[in-house]
Amino acid sequence: MAIAACRVFGYHPSYIGDPPVVIRGSKLKFQQNERNGTNGRYRASLIMNPESFEVGRLIGSYGFMNVTSYSGLQSRPDFGSSSQSEDVGGLKFQDVREGDVQIRLYEGRVTQGPRRGTPIIFKVYPGKQVGGLEADMMASNELKSHAFLQSCSETICQNIQILLGGFETKTGEQWLAFRDDGKYCAADYAKSSCERLSKNRALGEDKFWNPFEEEQYIKRKRSFIIKLLQGALCGLAYMHDNERLHQSLGPASVVLNTLADKDVNYLVPRLRDLAFSVDIRFSSLEESSSGLSEGLWRRARSAGAFTPMEKRAFGIADDMYCAADDRFLEAVKFLDMGNGAGWELLQAMLNPDFRNRPIAEAVANHRFLTGALL
Repeated sequence: MAIAACRVFGYHPSYIGDPPVVIRGSKLKFQQNERNGTNGRYRASLIMNPESFEVGRLIGSYGFMNVTSYSGLQSRPDFGSSSQSEDVGGLKFQDVREGDVQIRLYEGRVTQGPRRGTPIIFKVYPGKQVGGLEADMMASNELKSHAFLQSCSETICQNIQILLGGFETKTGEQWLAFRDDGKYCAADYAKSSCERLSKNRALGEDKFWNPFEEEQYIKRKRSFIIKLLQGALCGLAYMHDNERLHQSLGPASVVLNTLADKDVNYLVPRLRDLAFSVDIRFSSLEESSSGLSEGLWRRARSAGAFTPMEKRAFGIADDMYCAADDRFLEAVKFLDMGNGAGWELLQAMLNPDFRNRPIAEAVANHRFLTGALL
């Protein structure tokens, strides 16, 4: 029996009016070989002194789900003749449990240096005593992944959340400081849109007395969704181009600076939650898999990917996997545009053979996402 694990984050906001405080502690440290990159100035400029930050109110907390997929169950009679038994990568069904690591979010700001006054969002990982070794690994991996990506080019990708620094407290908590580019996520947009749609339906025909107004309402929403998807995929393409996988991409992992459809021109989606990001440089792929990437490489082996080249291709394709959902009429109409351009794109992303799934750049440039159909 082969077992593969992945993580899916969920955001659960809570608002508490705590007074600002200053947290003092020890510094997070990079390993020596992680200090230098293609362009080390962004990494070298990370603020690692806790006294350079002021911490404000708690704004939310979230955890993650362990999704464990099992293969090798062909002998079960209820799966033997079903087409559903042939899932992607040989995975048959999933066991979902709540993970142990709970993360807190705080408002804050930089109080010293050239970035003084910059608003930030703190992401706080519990210490080993509370969150165990996994929390420590997640915090370290997220720190190194952001630092590496921010050192890969002269210009930082606008579609990935910006890490400004971090520190470790005396109790072992890991505090990562991100530039505050929005407190919303794509999951919040979906929830807000569903609530608004339900309200509009309850109002009946009186809501849109003018058919043109309804048409414009739907068009704005489609434009917002397309720009959201484009931004997320451009961020993912940047990661893949620089040899990094995301590995926990979902609605809660895309930060938005607005939820208003009318503000689509100002929308900048950004990827966050790189705690499970995987290094796919060939030098790393040749090493034995362990820790946070172990489940990914189990899935790769199950799909027939064994060499470093095949594992890299599988990892990129695995980041592109998504599940179709046709429960909402408007969503179906949306995908039907352009003689089914949306379905065409989803079909490619859902291809059972990981070798035939499109890369993020190709998806971002697909006719469904270029805006030509609006």
